[in-house]
Amino acid sequence: MHRTHTCGELRIQHVGTEVTLSGWVQRSRDLGGMTFIDLRDRYGMTQLAFNMDTNAGLCEAARKLGREFVVKATGKIIERSSKNKNIPTGEIEIEVSALEVLNAAKTPPFTIEDDTDGGEDIRMEYRYLDLRRKPVMNNLMLRHRMSIESRKYLDSIGFLEVETPYLIKSTPEGARDFVVPSRMNPGQFYALPQSPQTFKQLLMVSGYDKYYQIVKCFRDEDLRADRQPEFTQIDCEMAFVEQEDILNTFEGMARHLFKTVKNVDVAEFPRMTYADAMEHYGSDKPDIRFGMKFQDMASVTKDKGFAIFDGAEAVLGIVAEGCATYSRKQLDALTDFVRRPQIGAKGLVYCKVNEDGSFKSSVDKFYSTEDQQAWAAHTGAKPGDLILILSGDLDKTRKQLNELRLHLGKELGLRDPNVFAPLWVIDFPLLEWDEDTERYHAMHHPFTSPKPEHMHMLESDPGKVNANAYDMVINGVEIGGGSIRIHDREIQSRMFDLLGFTKEEALAQFGFLMNAFEYGAPPHGGLALGFDRLCSLFGGSDSIRDFIAFPKNNSGRDVMIDAPAVIDGEQLKELELKLGK
Repeated sequence: MHRTHTCGELRIQHVGTEVTLSGWVQRSRDLGGMTFIDLRDRYGMTQLAFNMDTNAGLCEAARKLGREFVVKATGKIIERSSKNKNIPTGEIEIEVSALEVLNAAKTPPFTIEDDTDGGEDIRMEYRYLDLRRKPVMNNLMLRHRMSIESRKYLDSIGFLEVETPYLIKSTPEGARDFVVPSRMNPGQFYALPQSPQTFKQLLMVSGYDKYYQIVKCFRDEDLRADRQPEFTQIDCEMAFVEQEDILNTFEGMARHLFKTVKNVDVAEFPRMTYADAMEHYGSDKPDIRFGMKFQDMASVTKDKGFAIFDGAEAVLGIVAEGCATYSRKQLDALTDFVRRPQIGAKGLVYCKVNEDGSFKSSVDKFYSTEDQQAWAAHTGAKPGDLILILSGDLDKTRKQLNELRLHLGKELGLRDPNVFAPLWVIDFPLLEWDEDTERYHAMHHPFTSPKPEHMHMLESDPGKVNANAYDMVINGVEIGGGSIRIHDREIQSRMFDLLGFTKEEALAQFGFLMNAFEYGAPPHGGLALGFDRLCSLFGGSDSIRDFIAFPKNNSGRDVMIDAPAVIDGEQLKELELKLGK
């Protein structure tokens, strides 16, 4: 028997018990007459004690143990004379009577500690060592709990978990597919699914009216902290539903997760239209933990001789409460922030509403005190507040001011990761125009249903059609989204026409789905929640990599196993593939 107990479960009431523990050596301390070893497993840590006076040979053997050696120790539980209140097992130790080295270990390339000295690159290369660290273990245990509680909730309201294929057909919409060559069908390729979208719709046609799947999906796209080439979704679909049914069901699921995993009670999710989100926050995923709503400043700033404002499509401002005390250095730092290439503003105008009732702005020579009083009245700025203004093209200015708002929110401590502010963003545009291809693209995907009241505009004014689509947003992060789907072949065909598909292309790509609609397709809809993002949100991290056991780096590489990699020439020959020069 390698162990009778784990390294995290022994307490003062176990004193006198003979036990066997196995685990990894965390650290050792040689105090001359005594040697102490901290033994670790995923459940915790227990101190082993070796006494030179009672067993010199055993004590000498303990002194030779290095970090991360795998050992088995047998002995009696005794009360510690110097207790450690920082760990649950800190009142006891094991007086070791037998020690066995199960496996020696090389010195790790970084310390296996909560606060490690290893950089991300080295930790990803030795991910199997990084996974031994308690913070990473806690992240994966949180992920496990989230998975269990999601399944519990969905099972409790009648959902069935159904697996869908990983080897499917490539489609031209959305991000790039990862493709897989077929040996048995030379020159032909499978694609790895970006989502199980069409399969879950077919399950609705088949009568499985509540489907879910915690499923791997794949997208060949540029990466960042909240993206991976392979990621996990909680994918769901329901039949005989309208939008409100979907929102209520998955708002309930989110509340269940917050309560069972975080012990946090979340109020009903507010609803915000896409148009309002863009107008007030410049983002379709606004962080509503704090205010600073956008203010349209055109009516109080234009036609005063300031060419930058006079010639701008949009003049937008925000009010930073209590920031009129900002120094010139702080204001210059904000200006430098918005001028960064990734934000792209040309400059920033500020106006301090001082506590004594005076005003000080960066454009005093163009605007009088009375003008600036009008700015304060228009924006609701109070004495002690700071007004910040950007101008330019509407869409660009909104994006720039959104970045500034989020930056200020973080600087001012308004984006507390322990505060959760969820909402539904609804009424997205159905289509968006692409200047490069000179055609419409689906804002979500081509199976999204138009709002019934906008159906008459599909041909006459498609750009004004809103979708029966919705996103769940929490703390400025899009956690997931979905829509009511098209379930009528004729409407689906019209949608493909709008997206520039020929009849032949539509049939070749999606004929199976349109044919299925002719055999009694019910009204249906659903959504997919980004499981990795949800876990990182609950864990208080900006990076989903922290919650994935074996993630890829920013180049899409697994540096631990060195993938992707070239394949053997014989494999290429079997697949009838030739590499380029």
